Amino acid sequence: MITSVTNPQVKQVCGYVQKAKERRKDQIYVVEGPRMFEEAPPRLIRKVYVTEEFLEKCGAVSSLVRQGKQDEGSREQRVLEKLNSVSYETVSAQVMEKMSDTSSNQGILALLDWPEYDWDQLLAEPEGVYVVLEDLQDPGNLGTIFRTAEGAGAAGVIMTGETADLFNPKTVRSTMGSIYRVPFLYEASALTAIDRLKERGICVYAAHLNGTKSYDQFDYIKGCAFLIGNEGNGLRKETADLADSYVRIPMAGKLESLNAAVAAALLMYETARQRRGKETV
Repeated sequence: MITSVTNPQVKQVCGYVQKAKERRKDQIYVVEGPRMFEEAPPRLIRKVYVTEEFLEKCGAVSSLVRQGKQDEGSREQRVLEKLNSVSYETVSAQVMEKMSDTSSNQGILALLDWPEYDWDQLLAEPEGVYVVLEDLQDPGNLGTIFRTAEGAGAAGVIMTGETADLFNPKTVRSTMGSIYRVPFLYEASALTAIDRLKERGICVYAAHLNGTKSYDQFDYIKGCAFLIGNEGNGLRKETADLADSYVRIPMAGKLESLNAAVAAALLMYETARQRRGKETV
C-alpha cells in the first residue's frame, strides 16, 4: 500500500494529471471514478490505484449480492470483478487526494494508454458524419462535443494541432466515457483534413455567420462533415473557403454566435433527425 505522497509513482501520476507534456511523452492519460474505470477498454488499462475504503465498499456490496440482499449487476460488483483482472495498487486516502484532479475523489483512478486511430479507420463509414474542430480551446467544449458526437451517431472527430488537449482531465470527464468510443484524429492543419474528407466524397459544411441558408435547409443524408471554429475567432478564412457550403444557424436577439459545442450539437442532431426520417420512409 502506498502511503507517502512523495512516492515516485504518486509523483508520476500527478505529472500525468497536471502536465500535457508528460501525457504526450508516455502517451498515457488519467481517468477517475468507478464509471470511467468500468467502461475503460481493458486493453488500454496500464495501472489502477484504489483506496482501501473503496475496496471495502465494493466488497460489502458484493457480499450483499451473494447473500441475496441486493440485486446482481451493481456497479460496485462489476468494478470489483474488473479489478481482479488488472494490475492495481492500494493507496491511502491522502495519496488519492494528492493524485486526484477533482475536489472530491471517488477512490479509484486509472492510467490508460492513448487509443490510436488512422484515417482508414476513421473514414470506414462512407456515409458517416464527422466534426472537424479548428483550434478549439475550451476543454469543456471539446469533451461535450465528443459526448454529443456519440449521442448523435457521428463517425468521428478530427482536431487540428492547436485544439485543446483531449486528454486533459477536465476534457476526459466532460466526455462521460465517449472518449472510449468515438474515433478521433489530430491533424496539423484543417486544410489537410478537408482534403482527405473530400477524397472520400464527403461533403464539407462550414458553420459560418456569412451563410445564406439555414442549417436545416441542407440535405445531410450522404457522408458529411461540419467545420467548427475557435470559440473567439471562428474558422480561419482559408479553412472556411474550402467548404462546399456555408451553414448558418439563425439566432434571435443580439447574439452573433452560439457556443461551439452547442453549434456542433445542432448540426449533428439535425443530421441524425434527417437520417431517422429517411429510415421511416
